[in-house]
Amino acid sequence: QTTKTEMAKKTTKKAAKKAAKKTTVKKTAVKKTAAAKPAAKNAARKAPAKKKSARKLVETRIVARVDVGFGNALYLRGEGAGLSWEQGALMENISPYEWTFTTTRAASPIEFKYLVNDQVWADGENQTVAAGGTSISSPVFHW
Repeated sequence: QTTKTEMAKKTTKKAAKKAAKKTTVKKTAVKKTAAAKPAAKNAARKAPAKKKSARKLVETRIVARVDVGFGNALYLRGEGAGLSWEQGALMENISPYEWTFTTTRAASPIEFKYLVNDQVWADGENQTVAAGGTSISSPVFHW
């Protein structure tokens, strides 16, 4: 039989082993966490800086106030900001009498003309709008 003194010694040894294991586990966890933080800082330092755009994105708007009739659409043809004289760009219909075209691609003035259904040209001369500006007009069509 084991005596009370021997049992106390065994209990003390077991408690000491558990404490040692806990300390070892805690130290390891702290070391891993501490090692991960500097790596993250180094990665952030090594990341290339974002290049800033040479020019700001500026909105250029073309607004037409005209009723082109139910079922018809208004288009733009022109030069600048991705427009073409060969194929029209569909304008957005925001009310029965208002159409808009908005772009951030204009680096210089835009020259343009309106068309109904990309077929019937508006009367008059071509129009222009400065990059970053707004043009509001009421085109006239004779069909």
